[in-house]
Parts: sequence; structure tokens; C-alpha cells
Amino acid sequence: MAIRTKDDALALLRTALDEAGVAWEPAATDPYTLVATLPGTRKLATPCALRVGDHTLSVNAFVVRRPDENHEAVYRWLLERNTKLFGVGYALDALGDVYLAGRLPLEGLTAEVVDRLLGTVLQGADEPFNTLLELGFATAIRREWAWRVKRGESTRNLEAFTHLAGPADERPETD
Repeated sequence: MAIRTKDDALALLRTALDEAGVAWEPAATDPYTLVATLPGTRKLATPCALRVGDHTLSVNAFVVRRPDENHEAVYRWLLERNTKLFGVGYALDALGDVYLAGRLPLEGLTAEVVDRLLGTVLQGADEPFNTLLELGFATAIRREWAWRVKRGESTRNLEAFTHLAGPADERPETD
């Protein structure tokens, strides 16, 4: 399908999302924006806005909020990975929240390109999620762990961060 108009690109995008089995919905305020929900394993879901413009497809996906600590290490870690990504790169908004953002020309848009782009977004948001939490939120994770242990609550969803919780002999069993 040759892309001649924004409507052609939007139709291709809808079809590509459907064929890939990706849940999506139109944005409430813009008929040329679709919001896809990419399921993850570390990060439960990554919402991804795909906006068809006059000449480009813009992509924007939230990765993690502004780190509480260790900013330089977090941002360096992200920047080192930017060269390995297709069509997107890590970016910060005005608050310091981390996103994957990119722009591709409509003339090269195909279902295969959409699939590759979404794969890159999912890999870039889901795969490093625990690492980003550990780098930027270790103190908060330790506090949460201690709070849950003190109250006798489950630490199951903190399992990936067991090594941050203190010496092994002080850790309760996760349930």
C-alpha cells in the first residue's frame, strides 16, 4: 500500500496494530492519534501514542517517572542505549520523566516497520524497567520493602529487588 495521505497512513497503522494483535484505541482529542497498549513482563503495560502527521508518524511512550536519585547514572545508562534503538530514542520531558520518542517518514511506513517500531518501544520500556527502578529509586524500594515487612505484607512484587532489601538473614520469605 503506497502512502499518499494521512488517511492512508492511519488505515495502514490500524491494520498493522490489528494484525500484530496489539490493543489500541483512538485518542479522545485527535483523530490521527492511536494509543496502543504494549503488554510487558517487567513493566505491566506501556501505553504508546502513535500520531500520524502530514509527513511523519510520531511515537511517544512513557517509560518511567523522574528518578528520585542517581540522575547522572540513569541518564547515562539511557543515552548509551540510544544508539541501539530503531526509530526512537530515550528523551526527558520538562519534569524529567523518561519517554521513548521518535519520528518516521510516512513514505517508508509499512506494516513491518510498524511492527519493528513497536517491538523496539516494548523492548526499550520493558526490558530495562527493573534496572531503571534500581538505579533511580533504590532508596524508595528499600523503604517500601521495610514498610511491608514491618506490616507483615507481601513483598512478592518486589522480588526482583531482593538484593536491595538488606542482608539475607534479615529478609522474610516472599509470599
